[in-house]
Amino acid sequence: MPTLEDPVRLATEQALGRHAGQPGNLMPILHDIQHQLGHIPEAAVPMLANALQLSRAEVHGVISFYPHFRQAAPAGITLEICRAESCQAMGANALIDHTRKKLGCDFHEHSTDGKVALEPVYCLGLCAQSPAIMLNGQPHARITPSKIDRLLAEKGV
Repeated sequence: MPTLEDPVRLATEQALGRHAGQPGNLMPILHDIQHQLGHIPEAAVPMLANALQLSRAEVHGVISFYPHFRQAAPAGITLEICRAESCQAMGANALIDHTRKKLGCDFHEHSTDGKVALEPVYCLGLCAQSPAIMLNGQPHARITPSKIDRLLAEKGV
């Protein structure tokens, strides 16, 4: 009977096989696993440590050091709010406060309903139209609290 660990084991073994023998292969393996599963499950850590002759702490340290790596499944909606100087000067901090309260979370966390991942971004190149956000990869400019509420409502939040 298949277990919940089977996809993790399969993805980990495949990633290890694809990058076998490469010097410094932990990072490409971690990217590979995350690409396959959407995150790097805790169950992959001991398998990686054993296969690469590293301690679990070393593997976990790399995963937790790089903000790109996720240790939990991603939310269906990713909201990135620009924290660059131009956006801050044009009201991004108030927008961030509003969004944190609305979603019930802080940066690098999921909303209380688990639907939205709130992430900082440090420039979207929309400085002349600040403040700016990225919602599921789509940029939006001149954002106000009411605009962010409307955009999230369109996504069912």
